[in-house]
Amino acid sequence: MTVYERIISLFQTNSIAYERVEHPPVYTSLEAAKIRNLDLSTGLKALVFFADGAPVLVVVPGDKKVNTNDFKKIFGFRDLRFASPKEVFNIIGIEIGAVPPLGKALNLNSYFDKSIENKTKVAFNAGLHTVSVYMNASDLLKVEKPIIGEFAENL
Repeated sequence: MTVYERIISLFQTNSIAYERVEHPPVYTSLEAAKIRNLDLSTGLKALVFFADGAPVLVVVPGDKKVNTNDFKKIFGFRDLRFASPKEVFNIIGIEIGAVPPLGKALNLNSYFDKSIENKTKVAFNAGLHTVSVYMNASDLLKVEKPIIGEFAENL
């Protein structure tokens, strides 16, 4: 089963409404916002990090970045580093830029910035550079049940 199929299965199993949108390939949050015709802050960036040696999924709005010092302090990690593109592919089988904010579909613990709780709608790539999902933020939080903390800062 592909990552996209696992995402859709999660939504269907949990009776979660979503909209699937196909588009030309996008590789960055800015490209995705333009093609979706949405504000950068509506998109979610899902990033794979190694936290004390274990891969984790870290999710922030598209107009933010991870403050790694805050992240380590809040969650008690000593070491935090980005996974390389090759490591991301080896861990979850998809390329960076297509990583969805669904650790449950990737077998990774997920950490969401608290600001996502205040959003109405969110959009994200669904394991493919050419498919986005639009949905209610509350539904994403309901199905994912991420670990929440305040660790994002403006770009």
